[in-house]
Amino acid sequence: MKDYTYIIIGGGMTAGSAVLGIREIDPSGTILMISEENALPYNRPPLSKKLWSGGKEDEIFLAVEERKVDFLLNTIVLSINPDLKRIAVSSGESFSYDKLLLATGGYPRGLPFGEGIIHYYRTLEDFHHLKSLTKTMNSFAVIGAGFIGSELAAALTLNKKNVTLIENGAGIGWKVFPQDMVRFLNDYYIDKGVMVKAGLEITSVEKEGNKASINFKHGEALLVDEVVAGVGIIPNVSLAEDCGLAVKDGIHVNEILQTSDPSIFSAGDVANLFNPHLSQRIRVEHADNARAMGKAAGRNMADAIEHYDYLPLFYSDMFDLGYEAVGKIDSRLEMVQDWQEPYRKGVIYYLEDNQIVGVLLWNVWDKADSAREIIANRKPFKTESLKGLINY
Repeated sequence: MKDYTYIIIGGGMTAGSAVLGIREIDPSGTILMISEENALPYNRPPLSKKLWSGGKEDEIFLAVEERKVDFLLNTIVLSINPDLKRIAVSSGESFSYDKLLLATGGYPRGLPFGEGIIHYYRTLEDFHHLKSLTKTMNSFAVIGAGFIGSELAAALTLNKKNVTLIENGAGIGWKVFPQDMVRFLNDYYIDKGVMVKAGLEITSVEKEGNKASINFKHGEALLVDEVVAGVGIIPNVSLAEDCGLAVKDGIHVNEILQTSDPSIFSAGDVANLFNPHLSQRIRVEHADNARAMGKAAGRNMADAIEHYDYLPLFYSDMFDLGYEAVGKIDSRLEMVQDWQEPYRKGVIYYLEDNQIVGVLLWNVWDKADSAREIIANRKPFKTESLKGLINY
């Protein structure tokens, strides 16, 4: 059994950023990273963005190899023994740690039909698979019109494929955007060549010859060459649960990203943290959070002891539209729209108890810090005072 100062379970952006954080404080402590994927840590956003528009794959990887790290790829961690500070892995080996990071992320949320037919999209391997299908297939259905689904629909359409985007809700981004904006985006995607099927419930997905048949509760079935789904993730908390850590909608961590076991830290998609700016626990599934939280966890594992209260942003590209957002973005909240040009450039404020808890910057750039400051101030606002609050 080999002993390590730090063991990182997970091989994504959070894990890679944690290595950088550790090395900022501790240049010599031994590090082992264990990943179920067969790839070193890479940036995930290009999988549904730049890699479909000429981006180079070798540019998405994080610079961790030169940081004196041992890697175990294609390896599953079977168990954690917190009392002995020891883990067991699928190769039959065991390793001990002084500090452990759970950066286990999440796995794609599955649908109750279409097993073996629907391709779920999350990893670099998923990108390779879908990209290879585009060489011989022409018609694709994308299930889910949220963050990943809308980006995939745009990417496939820009690659000259016939795309149908299917959503059981009102349409594109209906859980985060005002309803008038959802209607605009539905029409916008249709104008770009995407067939948008909103408000439809899928009952089954079945093979029909060399096609896939998508059957709806109401309406005619849809035949396509391939079906891909992006309907969110489920946080991967099984290891945390098995070793008795506090878990509820992710792994609970404190202000320095420790779990209920002070030798075990967690960060990224799987970590649930109290954010003082929002006065509530949040779990964020976006790249900016993975990078910032991963680095902070690494630094704190190396005894920096720095409180983490960062409000991450997330962003998306939708053909020639794009946005950045900070804080709590939820269409169930009160929303105030401040457009310079309706649906083309503007800011949407999300309010809870008259306080701004989220800001959506639609085709407005370099204003995320202003949005963070407004949210952090925790100041009550009247609707009429929000016009021009962020100057752009």
